[in-house]
Amino acid sequence: MSIIHIEHIAKIYQVGMEEVHALRDVSLDIDKNEYVAIMGPSGSGKSTLMNMLGCLDTPTKGVYNFKDKNVSEMSDNDLAQIRNEEIGFVFQTFNLLPRSDALHNVELPLIYAGVSGAERKERAKQALSSVGLADRITHKPNELSGGQRQRVSIARALVTEPSIILADEPTGNLDTKTGEEIMSLFNEIYEQGNTIILVTHEEYIAEHAARIIRIRDGLIEMDEKVKNRKIPKPHKN
Repeated sequence: MSIIHIEHIAKIYQVGMEEVHALRDVSLDIDKNEYVAIMGPSGSGKSTLMNMLGCLDTPTKGVYNFKDKNVSEMSDNDLAQIRNEEIGFVFQTFNLLPRSDALHNVELPLIYAGVSGAERKERAKQALSSVGLADRITHKPNELSGGQRQRVSIARALVTEPSIILADEPTGNLDTKTGEEIMSLFNEIYEQGNTIILVTHEEYIAEHAARIIRIRDGLIEMDEKVKNRKIPKPHKN
């Protein structure tokens, strides 16, 4: 069953007098419980495609259906609702509130969704526990390591029980060992039935996925299943 169906989408930006074709003619389907990596060099269009998949931007041409809903023509409010309820975002720079503790950072999407205080605190605690941070809920970002900060952002992505997890260079600010621990956590999330879309320029990170889509010059250059998927050891809580 396709969660995402994209058909002949293009994205054109007007930069001064020049038209920039970030995406030219992209069609793809992503099914429930797929683990997909999107790769491509700088300027390839992978970031534009990620923004499109995350409903942060809309195509100039073509159709984007998310769970059988045409998001290509949605209002900003409708797009914001999908982002908050259906998509869990994980960013390279963590995007945590520096003065808030881990619990409050994870609660944020539930606050926007109007979930009651007691319920959202309980769900946030459960999400932090699931990423191995049950003993760090009162710590602020500057009291956590880089790997722990990324775990907080993963817990925040999971707390709304979204349809997809969209991770943009999630190991980009981490050392190799910590990055491998985060990829182990993503593997556990995938094995629990979640759909993950990972954007990366690192080949060894992409090899953790079950499918790699390679973008170049605004087009899909290659779309292949990973034959020898790199499965990391389970992370330790």
